Amino acid sequence: MLEARNLRKTFGDMTAVDNISFKIEKGEIMGLIGQNGAGKTTTFRMILDLLTPDKGEVLWKGEAFTNRLFNQVGYLPEERGLYPKVSIEDQILYFAQLRGKSKKEIKPLIDNWLEKFDVKGKKGDKVKTLSKGNQQKVQLITTLIHQPELIILDEPFSGLDPVNADLLEEGIKEAQRNGASIIFSSHNMNNVEELCDSLIMLRNGQQILEGSIKEIREQFGRTKLFLESPLSTEALLQFPGVQQARVNKDGVTEVTLSQTEDGKAIFEAATKDGYIPTFSQQPPTLEEIFKRMAGEKHE
Repeated sequence: MLEARNLRKTFGDMTAVDNISFKIEKGEIMGLIGQNGAGKTTTFRMILDLLTPDKGEVLWKGEAFTNRLFNQVGYLPEERGLYPKVSIEDQILYFAQLRGKSKKEIKPLIDNWLEKFDVKGKKGDKVKTLSKGNQQKVQLITTLIHQPELIILDEPFSGLDPVNADLLEEGIKEAQRNGASIIFSSHNMNNVEELCDSLIMLRNGQQILEGSIKEIREQFGRTKLFLESPLSTEALLQFPGVQQARVNKDGVTEVTLSQTEDGKAIFEAATKDGYIPTFSQQPPTLEEIFKRMAGEKHE
């Protein structure tokens, strides 16, 4: 289990991370989201003991996290760190040896990992001959091949097309099934919703949201309404609490409400003549919540 307690880090007059705390259990995936500069990478670096917190502590399985635990960690930084003139195979072997593995242990595994992530290239090819997406997949293999118990991924989906993003998602889920504790950052809320058991959102270094995806969405109320009914958008806009009404490209009317209770009157009016094909009242999406919370000003 990974636990961060009251982490704080300043650089001169700037507070990069301000008193954040969380726990990640074995086999759990936690998402860390926020705008650029929110404090995500600084948090990762404090977890890894690459930066010393001004306050607070990081514990792994109840003990202080120090470099003697590094062999249990897989870290994918946002800034890629491959050697362009080194072959794929030698690259993977080198990073595995840094994590305490021998060539004898890792070499027989390489073909399977390259196939698993559909790397376009032979293991003897130099990294510089690969596309950016394939380079990223090779770096992910170096992060996972030693089967770490703690995995930290900083923007792992950056630059990946949907097919390769799916391969990465499956790799993360497999590590989870094997019991790894995983924390990753992403600006793609679809990836976060698909993978995460829990979530933390940072804004200007402060922890402003935490919980499961469902818990966080429900905090904002079921203020998104989707319906197919005889009611026009003009008619819907006359109901109390309706902020916006529009017909989407699928012909479904999307309504934004001030509060959950505002949907009751619309339901009664829409169904007064009986059956309608669609009436669904949902909380806002994670992406909508992200945009709302990231854009809010401090009082």
